[in-house]
Amino acid sequence: MTEAAADTGRREQAKGERRSRIVRAARDLIRETGDTDLSMRMIAKRAGVSLTTPYNLFGSKRAVVLAVFEDERDFVVRFSRLRAANALDRIFDAHDLAMRYFIEDPDFYRTLWKALLNTQGQDSTGLATPERLERNRAAWRALLEAAQDEGLLDRAISSDLLERSLSSFANGTMLAWAMGAVSTATLGTNTALGYALALRGAATPAGSAILQARILRCQDHLTGS
Repeated sequence: MTEAAADTGRREQAKGERRSRIVRAARDLIRETGDTDLSMRMIAKRAGVSLTTPYNLFGSKRAVVLAVFEDERDFVVRFSRLRAANALDRIFDAHDLAMRYFIEDPDFYRTLWKALLNTQGQDSTGLATPERLERNRAAWRALLEAAQDEGLLDRAISSDLLERSLSSFANGTMLAWAMGAVSTATLGTNTALGYALALRGAATPAGSAILQARILRCQDHLTGS
């Protein structure tokens, strides 16, 4: 390795360490204050870096908060370890994994979700950047298409439209949870029930039997049966 390459490597490592410190500082401040409206000065001070460093590495306070949301979620790694009996179960395993973050740390994620839903910015997307939205949508479309490939969902139903329907329902449930209308204890089951009901409308007979069993389990959980 040349000296120039070594210098570049050290600079990139130092940059990565400063980035991690800034994200960790912002995460800690959000937990302490219950607010994502942090000043860059607060974040820089907690991270032990100059005021210009967060701007240089992230560009804006909004980008720092988005990095907190992304860095908190090692979803891809954990999802890759999931093993399911069929593609429909894999959809619900992915759902359960996603919900686990919110259920295990509700105060922190409720704060972040409110920021995610805040559309009072110039681009009217809050923290839900177009890139992040499309990445998530593509992952869920792939899960739905796998269920179609296994003959559990009807191929005549657009995976794109089905994903949009599931996303709309999930966002509505998350909004209700963020505002206190849905309890943390029932958040996962409420969303899973909505998914199962929506998917049953697009299911083949084989898929419908799997979904019906899940619907009954969700109903029993929510009614205390």
